[in-house]
Amino acid sequence: MKPLSRPSFHEIPLSAPGAGPYGITTGPDGALWITMVHSGQVARMTLEGRIDCFPLESSACRPCIITPGPDGALWFTQSQDHRIGRITTEGAITSFPLPTSNAGPFGIASGPDGALWFTEMNTDRIGRITTDGAITEFPLHTSGAFASAITSGLDGALWLTLNQANAIGRVTPEGDVQIHPLPTPSAAPVGITRGADGALWFVEIGAGQIGRITTDGEIREFPLPDRAARPHAIVADPSGACWFTEWGGNRLGHITKAGVVQEYDLPTPSSEPHGLVLGPDGALWIALEIGRILRVSFPEG
Repeated sequence: MKPLSRPSFHEIPLSAPGAGPYGITTGPDGALWITMVHSGQVARMTLEGRIDCFPLESSACRPCIITPGPDGALWFTQSQDHRIGRITTEGAITSFPLPTSNAGPFGIASGPDGALWFTEMNTDRIGRITTDGAITEFPLHTSGAFASAITSGLDGALWLTLNQANAIGRVTPEGDVQIHPLPTPSAAPVGITRGADGALWFVEIGAGQIGRITTDGEIREFPLPDRAARPHAIVADPSGACWFTEWGGNRLGHITKAGVVQEYDLPTPSSEPHGLVLGPDGALWIALEIGRILRVSFPEG
């Protein structure tokens, strides 16, 4: 999607303000799937705006990140009741308790080995779950790291943000760990994505920067115009650029592979943008915690 100076915004009410749309992804059915972090639900929304909500076992389970799995279902983390959830495109729900109590799972992504990999914020571990529910955990060999988002790299490893360790982690499918400290103190990385250039791009919520790390460990950081913007989630597009949400600045951001940044104010003040995804229609879709989904497009001409 080519960024222009005047994007088109369309907000769709999804839930009551207290439900809290948070993570968002595209399912294999071409619909958008959204976690409702405060109400303990997963929602399905078609591109035409039809909405179905599926309650989870507990309204207090705090579902966070959601991703398509290799089995045609959607997989998500439940950070408060410490489970990994699975929902089919028909709405059938299963969940799997983690072996370690109070794990706090947050990020989740499909790995190169046909399993799902997830972070544990509270235990300094990374987890692996097969599509039939078998779970293995691997230590990150660091203390108080607050492992957050995760993605799969072109090198066959998993890459994750270590929010409180101020670092980016790399974990092989065998569980071998490398930690890459960030140059900026207290950068507090959160969202991470694999770029079209083969590098990993991530946001630094504490420093107001976008970071890039190659699979060889070379790091560059790009300051945002508003260092208090608190960037939260990031997604790559096929052009080699990335899009990101600015939770504190109430904006959508765009960064080219050369590090050039553009920002776009969102139409509703204090809308609390969190997850975002490039949809099957070529538009960007953003989960707004105030209870709405925002569609952003850049018309030609």
